[in-house]
Amino acid sequence: MKPVWQLIQLPVFFDSRGNVSVIEALDDFPFEIARCHWIYDVPGGGARDGHAFRRNTELIIALSGSFDIFLDNGIHHQTLSLNRSYTAVLVPPGVWRELTNFSTNAVALILSSIAYDPEDYISDYDAFSKLRR
Repeated sequence: MKPVWQLIQLPVFFDSRGNVSVIEALDDFPFEIARCHWIYDVPGGGARDGHAFRRNTELIIALSGSFDIFLDNGIHHQTLSLNRSYTAVLVPPGVWRELTNFSTNAVALILSSIAYDPEDYISDYDAFSKLRR
């Protein structure tokens, strides 16, 4: 069984005047965008608390700088480094994820399949582990 998350290479148009990347829901990833948020001003080397979702799917992109993302579905776990604005990680429901090792001035963009719902979050790793068994 393979991990359920996947790296996605987004379209990029290289140009000497500056590169352009685009993202189109349902063409580049499999959901309509219901919510968009970004994380920034995390101190260099800093991290954000981890969590998983019951229903939400996320697409996570390092718009600027870099950070690592730890992913765990209860069977497989992996740490990926995001450092290009045209590489994204698709994280389906039921995957614990932690964003760590932020570079100074990094910006993480997160596109979500559902609107914010506090009941959808699993914020305790032990509770997540029990659900995955």
